[in-house]
Amino acid sequence: MSTENYDPYYPDQPVVDQYLPVWARQPAFGPKPAFVWADDDDRRAGGGGTPSYTALTYSELNAAVERMALALLETARRGDTVLLLGSPGLRLVKLIFACQRAGLVAVPIVPPDPSKLDTSSALQGAAHGHLLRAVSQTRPAAAVADAGYIDMIMESPVAALKRLRWVSVAHLERESRGGSGDVAADDDEPPGRRTRTAYRGCAPGETYLIQYTSGATGEPRPVVVTAGAAAHNVRAARKAYDLHPASVIASWLPQYHDCGLMFLLLTVVAGATCVLASPAAFLRRPRLWLELVAEFQATCTPVPSFALPLVLKRGVGSEHGTRPLELGSLRNLILVNEPIYKSSVDEFMEEFGRAGLDASSISPSYGLAENCTFVSTAWRGTEPKLCGGRLSLPSYKKLLPSARLSSSSSEETEIDIVVVDGHTGEPVEDGVEGEIWVSSPSNASGYLGHPSSASREVFCARLPGRATGPSFVRTGDCGVVRGTERYLYVLGRSADAIAIDGQRRRVHAHYIETAAFGSSPDSLRGGCIAAFAATPSPSSSVVVVVSELQKGRGGGTVHLRSICDGIRRAVCKEEGVNVGCVVLAESGGVPKTTSGKLRRGSARDMLAGKLMIPKVFEVLYDYDENAKGRATWVRGGDKETEVRGTSTSWVLGDAGGDTAGMVIMARSGNASHRLRLQSSL
Repeated sequence: MSTENYDPYYPDQPVVDQYLPVWARQPAFGPKPAFVWADDDDRRAGGGGTPSYTALTYSELNAAVERMALALLETARRGDTVLLLGSPGLRLVKLIFACQRAGLVAVPIVPPDPSKLDTSSALQGAAHGHLLRAVSQTRPAAAVADAGYIDMIMESPVAALKRLRWVSVAHLERESRGGSGDVAADDDEPPGRRTRTAYRGCAPGETYLIQYTSGATGEPRPVVVTAGAAAHNVRAARKAYDLHPASVIASWLPQYHDCGLMFLLLTVVAGATCVLASPAAFLRRPRLWLELVAEFQATCTPVPSFALPLVLKRGVGSEHGTRPLELGSLRNLILVNEPIYKSSVDEFMEEFGRAGLDASSISPSYGLAENCTFVSTAWRGTEPKLCGGRLSLPSYKKLLPSARLSSSSSEETEIDIVVVDGHTGEPVEDGVEGEIWVSSPSNASGYLGHPSSASREVFCARLPGRATGPSFVRTGDCGVVRGTERYLYVLGRSADAIAIDGQRRRVHAHYIETAAFGSSPDSLRGGCIAAFAATPSPSSSVVVVVSELQKGRGGGTVHLRSICDGIRRAVCKEEGVNVGCVVLAESGGVPKTTSGKLRRGSARDMLAGKLMIPKVFEVLYDYDENAKGRATWVRGGDKETEVRGTSTSWVLGDAGGDTAGMVIMARSGNASHRLRLQSSL
């Protein structure tokens, strides 16, 4: 796809920050809102009113970025790394751009609750562990946060955080010492004694951002992103979604990474307006998202695919809001975070098509941190995609495509996508599943602090026989290209696929999870079900399903047992997979990333180790081929029941010691033996 600016009156800039003064000088753009913050706290407090809005114009943003960049250089040197832990909002937007103008490396991190630094909660522990990991890996010269947050950090027992040089956002917002001027940095001068000469922001080849991967399949990795790669990526997205100065974007995604962060940059590159809300506000009241689209006549909105069923469940009906919705302005309803199920989109369209939502706006997309964020979309602009008023995009294994690849070798592409054999690297034929590889100027530089071999393996892959050709990023995602239009379907993470029947076939975990939820949608929490093999061993055949219960949906032992049995039957019927263990957990018990992705490996480790999932009920089943659901062991509350029989069965237990693992009790007749199965990720 070509990313050159299609309006030569506004020439493209080498880095995103340099667009700001261009827009600020234009009479038509200076007073135009660049970002609008929607605060839904009034409704949260029971006021019943509408959200309050705060606008930040392009001229105001440019001036604020200049002041904050100067203030940052009073504390850090050009090229230093700075942790950004500000609360979501307009201040964080200013900070992200100010770091680029100051020539600093930004490391945005979701701020964990400092009042719970000594908590025993596994989920809180993961959040704080990630912050400490970022401090150790990036070695920041300073950390920026709200003043109240800094006070709480200073009262905490964590010395590694207290030793950081903390700067409050409010301090940076004030006029820096010495008045206004252009950002400059003399590398020979100490912080606090800067001269102000020429602009010295990040150059295209310099590192601008350390963006952590989601951590869905392991520890989050720090991805090194240059200012030029980020600019290329958002220009590619601007072209793909046909964004321009008249576009209005609505987003509640986290501003710290991935799509939420890149849409801040994309807004400025397009000269558009972006209406922002916090993820917490959306989760409290999902209808807020659509109200913002209607209020501001948004033309583009990016959301994870799980948002659609969540809005249908908690955003429909007068009890969730009475403001009329008019969604006909949307040209791009961008769906990210695979898998993207066609059934979810169809159900959403059936409900909100009545509010004017056009099926042609549905834009299934694909992205990853190792390519900044954006990779591709299946949206084809104004091309016909409708069939009787419904979405006519094709589907494969229940999923919508996330790209349409080039069908001609002469067609210009700046983001090259190929599907290869994961073992040999050879491109596979269309219709054959394989690993997705991506090559583009948006490719990140590598993983910070990781051995060079680890970065080379992911970022420097080459197709066999093309040693001088372009390098590719190995995504670790499984995909397939199908049809004459060469649609790409992203099937799931290779690491989350479960080997079944002695590796004769592999089933992606999300199919098992979807079948499990469908068995008891009124009792289970959608998007909060994790399926995985009992051990990461390729030969493992024991499949475990852990599901959160909806609040107040526990019920008695008989009811909970019937839920477990229903899950096992549904998974066997729909996917041909025998489930050996079902665990029902309290709300919030299944670990997720900050972007809402399931951490299945962490769930397995929690189930096996000392950081236990908050269980409500669990059932272990005979592992037989008939999947009749005969339990061998049941635990609910303080009661345990073991069902003895003459057939071989298995029972999960505590591995003991310091090694995370599972103990399986295998019985045959009156004999039994214990097997320790290691669990690591």
